[in-house]
Amino acid sequence: MEMALQAQRPVSYRAVFQERVGLKLKPFIGSFPHVRISHSVLFSSWSKTHRGRGASFRITASAAGKDYSRRKQRKVSTSRSNGPSPKGFVPKAPAGTSTQKRDQKSDVDSESQTSSELAGPNKKMLEIVDSEKQSEVVVSLEKNIEDEKSSEVEKLPTPVREVSAVAPSKQVGNGSLGRVSQDDRELEEKNAAENVGDGITSKVREKEIGEINENAADKSISTKKNFTEEASLKLKLEREAELRNAEIARVAGESLLKGDKSFVFPLVVKPDQDIEVFFNRSLSTLNNEEDVLIMGAFNDWRWKSFTRRLNRTDLKGYWWSCEVHVPKEAYKMDFVFFNGQSVYDNNDKKDFCILVEGGMDVFTFEDFLLEEKRREQEKLAKEEAERERQAEEQRRIEAEKAASAADREQAKKETEGRRELLHQLMKKAARSVENVWYVSPGDFQGEDLVRLYYNRSSGPLAHAEEIWIHGGHNNWKDGLCIVERLVSSETKDGDWWYAKVVVPDRAFVLDWVFADGPPQNAKVYDNNHHQDFHAIVPKHISEEQYWVEEEHQIYNRLQEERRLREEAQRAKAEKTARMKAETKERTLKRFLLSQKHIVYTDPLDVHAGSVVTVFYNPANTVLNGKPEVWFRCSFNRWTHRKGPFPPQKMTPADNGSHVKVSVKVPLDAYMMDFVFSEREDGGVFDNKNGMDYHLPVFGGVVKEPPMQIVHIAVEMAPIAKVGGLGDVVTSLSRAVQELNHHVDIILPKYDCLNLSNVKDFQFSRSYHWGGTEIKIWFGKVEGLSVYFLEPQNGFFGRGCIYGCNNDAERFGFFCHAALEFLLQSGFHPDIIHCHDWSSAPVAWLFKEHYRHYGLSKARVVFTIHNLEFGQHSIGKAMKYSDKATTVSHTYSKEVAGHPAVAPHLHKFHGILNGIDPDIWDPYNDKFLPRCRSSGRAYGSSWFAPMSFGTYLTMC
Repeated sequence: MEMALQAQRPVSYRAVFQERVGLKLKPFIGSFPHVRISHSVLFSSWSKTHRGRGASFRITASAAGKDYSRRKQRKVSTSRSNGPSPKGFVPKAPAGTSTQKRDQKSDVDSESQTSSELAGPNKKMLEIVDSEKQSEVVVSLEKNIEDEKSSEVEKLPTPVREVSAVAPSKQVGNGSLGRVSQDDRELEEKNAAENVGDGITSKVREKEIGEINENAADKSISTKKNFTEEASLKLKLEREAELRNAEIARVAGESLLKGDKSFVFPLVVKPDQDIEVFFNRSLSTLNNEEDVLIMGAFNDWRWKSFTRRLNRTDLKGYWWSCEVHVPKEAYKMDFVFFNGQSVYDNNDKKDFCILVEGGMDVFTFEDFLLEEKRREQEKLAKEEAERERQAEEQRRIEAEKAASAADREQAKKETEGRRELLHQLMKKAARSVENVWYVSPGDFQGEDLVRLYYNRSSGPLAHAEEIWIHGGHNNWKDGLCIVERLVSSETKDGDWWYAKVVVPDRAFVLDWVFADGPPQNAKVYDNNHHQDFHAIVPKHISEEQYWVEEEHQIYNRLQEERRLREEAQRAKAEKTARMKAETKERTLKRFLLSQKHIVYTDPLDVHAGSVVTVFYNPANTVLNGKPEVWFRCSFNRWTHRKGPFPPQKMTPADNGSHVKVSVKVPLDAYMMDFVFSEREDGGVFDNKNGMDYHLPVFGGVVKEPPMQIVHIAVEMAPIAKVGGLGDVVTSLSRAVQELNHHVDIILPKYDCLNLSNVKDFQFSRSYHWGGTEIKIWFGKVEGLSVYFLEPQNGFFGRGCIYGCNNDAERFGFFCHAALEFLLQSGFHPDIIHCHDWSSAPVAWLFKEHYRHYGLSKARVVFTIHNLEFGQHSIGKAMKYSDKATTVSHTYSKEVAGHPAVAPHLHKFHGILNGIDPDIWDPYNDKFLPRCRSSGRAYGSSWFAPMSFGTYLTMC
């Protein structure tokens, strides 16, 4: 396309661009990859400072042709000559060069003469003829391109627009230049000369300009592409929204026809998704309510509750809706509608619910909740530990303040006492005693070296071969601090001896005695008739300063003594706790291994959330010789939420006749329960003689519900102890209570009770039974709750526990009265534990009379401590009790053949007694002349086995 601009008259900016409004130019931002322009045109500055000079312009432009892609990759380059520029040629000046400065400072019109040639098959010819009054624009089009009309510039913007291109020097001749003033030509030649010198810089600049143009073109294409993609996406979303609305309208119509009050969209609800809940208000009890809200939660109302307000929709049928997010843990959504106050639509008391597909099932969600609970418990435990630490620190600080104040007060009292004694001593002290002793020089002070003279013949040391002084100061305040041997004086007449002594710096009075030898070796003393010798120090320090310092020293000493004492107590307490914990651990391990010949686990301690392997030796059980062994288990005393687990076939283990199976322990387990059978469907069972196998589980998020255990006994240490029965009642109860169970003891109120060991002893109430009033007293013994029954018939006012001719009647009355007390007081124990013949009647009285009157859930445990007494009562109690125990495995074997025991061996168990390490603690026993610190001093049989082996298998 060629365009020729012929300027017959001076061409003005206004004439071309203002008088002829038919040509509109819009600013173009970008690059012209297929256009070359030999000179830059400064439109903005030209309109203000330059007028037309009658110039003729020819612009040759090339439209995109076959070689467009090749041309686009070429870099724009500028050819410069080393000599003067050709006539009519002005090279492009970079920004900020003399060309721009000339345009800014010139007051006369100047012109830009440009010759450009753009080659190509498609050409346009634009002729602009400027006359004095008008400008003529002739546009000749060889090819009509409609798209180019929409890209014409509509208005020239205010900022300077500079379009630069480079044409080969051979094309310069194709342009024709009009008359150009000599000044302008010289200025242009000067600018060209300035730019020609830096050829390398120019080439770099031209390369950068080319890269910028290419980047601008790429950005333009990318912008158009993004715009196209956004438009396409928008159309797609609009289409999807239309389809969605159409589908919702269809579902709403169907729901309305079926009379459904509610539906959700999408119809298939999945986890971690936003859904829309629709509610037909016209079919609901909320038809006349102003507001409609939804209240709901997930997974049977157990997870993430929510409340939303519904808004009116445009659907036919008076539909309201709101959005709800379905969490990823959901398997069901439960909800109701209400008016924000008290009017509800709960789907006829069945609630609305929607199943969530593809998410968790019920058991997976249960496990998830347990894991969340475990994390929450760990968090709470840390917070509680931190609070306890801070509280302990605060208590320590407060105790430290109180102890410091007490030490300061004690130091003050000691100082006053010492001051008084020293004043009295100073009154008695002298500077010398004639013919007995004196100090030289007589006027001395602290830290002086003096001679203390002694007349040996004046006292009991007259015949001593050696004389020593044993001395101190200020009433022997620091003990023995002066020890010197006296020598005979050659300058004094008589039997005078002396010793050189350094006077202590804080001394008011010197104290001493004379002896015939050094300390530990002296036999004869001269102690001034048991008064000691005392010499006043004439020049001593200020008394007020001394006593201030003395009080401070005493205070520091008390502080240090207290610190050492507390450290010793703390170390002792820590060692006691450690020894007790080690004893418990050993005892528990012994209990877990006590049945290793039949069953054991790996690891030995079963922990919640872990996998445990159970090893079983059928050779020692009723399943000996069976071809298969099946394992059946559950947890939490067979009450676990998942119920009994499916039977598992056990596989041979590597160790002999054992078989094994692995089990995943749930996080909410506290007890593992299992039995063994010969077949999957049952057959012969090994259930440990009806007790089943039970193992404690540690670290679970659910703790075992505490049981309520009541001991009915006639002895209890240390308030009513005759034999070992009293020790067992107290120690066993403390051990079980330490396992977080509730333990109460019912005891007769003997008139010979040692009430000094009962804390908070008080009268509770009274009731009538057996024709008499029975008073109830309550108190704490060794941390245990004890109820004392005092019948007013005088049965227990005999001054003794045993030894009355009606002991059977007395204790029988007590057993019946104790059960009546439980019934009338509303107790609901899980275990009633009776001991020996004295409380054996509890077993049959409970089964015959009280089991049907509110105490039905209790089980009776009977313990034989001594079979030598009351064998008939013991045999009857064995019959009626649910479980029976005795004090050791050895003793259980000894009495197994006794007629009172033999018929009931299936429920008879020997459990080794132990000692309570808190009560019988050789490390802290004040009655022992020397405390033992070895861990072996603790009883190896603690009562934990009793609690696990008996109580945890009784209910």
